[in-house]
Amino acid sequence: MLDEADLRGMSPHERYRLARMLAALDLPPLFHDPKARVRRNIALAVAVGCCLFLCVWIGILAVTLPATYRASGWRGAWIGFDVAELLGFAAIAWTAWKGKQLLIVCLVVTATLLCADAWFDMTLDWGSHAFYWSLISALCAELPLAALMIFGARRLLRLTVRMQMALEGLPGPVPPLWRVALFGEVPHESMQLAPATSAPATSAPATSAPATSAPATSGAAAASGANPAP
Repeated sequence: MLDEADLRGMSPHERYRLARMLAALDLPPLFHDPKARVRRNIALAVAVGCCLFLCVWIGILAVTLPATYRASGWRGAWIGFDVAELLGFAAIAWTAWKGKQLLIVCLVVTATLLCADAWFDMTLDWGSHAFYWSLISALCAELPLAALMIFGARRLLRLTVRMQMALEGLPGPVPPLWRVALFGEVPHESMQLAPATSAPATSAPATSAPATSAPATSGAAAASGANPAP
């Protein structure tokens, strides 16, 4: 079994590879689970189907929707939307105070709500005197806040990936998020230990040990500077 002295004797590259291999031993076999593959294929099929349906539906709406429309639930729609934004900001405050990983999700959801708020304000007020107020509100409040939340979520994601890389013994800077695997899968070529020839520096050189049958502990004691046992 390796002790602390053996680990310190290894090079940083050897420690990185050893730490990553040890971490990979406890990873769940997600990519080898047939049920997980079926769920992934179903999710992909649903996503592609929704994209195709929305492409057709957008074309239908562009042709059939009237230019003006009177909605009876106008007040309820906007009050409900503002309540959703209030809940989003409250969730951000709570998860940030507690230091929970859910903060990333709350940031992305609330930023999406703010962008939608700015979009509907400007499009529904187009051609009216309220449009300029909607434009100022979007440029000075909603869109800047949404951008701060998106960049904050990105920074937290990169910090999370960096912490995971450190735990797995991966050196180097954090790659772009679009290149990070979904579950941080480990390449097989990076899960190999160093060759047996690269012995730790704590072991005594072969020339320093006498040819006679000396105890095995005397070599380690001489390497550490301690007096061998009589």
